[in-house]
Amino acid sequence: MKRRELLTGSVAAGLSVALAPRVFAQASPLGLRDRKLFEIAKAQQEKAGSLLWRTDFVGIADYGLRSSQPRFHFVNMDAGRIESYCVSHGDGSDPDHDGWLNWFSNENGSHCSSKGTYMTYGWYTGRYGTSIRLEGLDPTNSNALDRAIVMHRAKYAEPEFLAKWGRLGRSNGCFAMSDADFKLALLHLGGGRVLYADSLGLREDGSVIPEDQRREIEVLMPEQPTGIEQLNPGVY
Repeated sequence: MKRRELLTGSVAAGLSVALAPRVFAQASPLGLRDRKLFEIAKAQQEKAGSLLWRTDFVGIADYGLRSSQPRFHFVNMDAGRIESYCVSHGDGSDPDHDGWLNWFSNENGSHCSSKGTYMTYGWYTGRYGTSIRLEGLDPTNSNALDRAIVMHRAKYAEPEFLAKWGRLGRSNGCFAMSDADFKLALLHLGGGRVLYADSLGLREDGSVIPEDQRREIEVLMPEQPTGIEQLNPGVY
């Protein structure tokens, strides 16, 4: 599969996306956290080097935060602005379903999220509708294409799900977002940009949540869902 074939058509399609009202939004001034995120974004672009087609946006998924928090950052390199939204992690990375990612994996069948730098490719229509293909550039996420790790929209990432259960549902390792937020991903990250995933634990004030404290908050544990949500780990 050739990179340029996957990237074809991203720009024209991206300009036609109708943006729905933003949810889970968290725009912030350039404080300490944002300066750290810009440093990470620049480093990831330098790492991707000539593979990049566009340098206007970088996506950063901070899996050191709980899934109920805005932890997917759109870093606008041109405007010097960051906006943050919620994103799901893999059910294999969170077997207790408490909203915290416990570990990463690059293994096929693990249903885990993978750490590392990704290149975004073109769009395709799959099980969850329009999705963004990703290629892993590190040994820790090198199986992303084979595992079909992508960005897509999902009902379990909608604000109504978060309000009901106190955390997002889990994917099979993909970066799943609400419909409104994923439309921003299509516009900002489609085709030839870089995305980075790690367990950073960056609070809004720029401080880092210690790893041994990342699960010491009260977790909302409602009655377990029934029906299809139990049968398909990809939708809960």
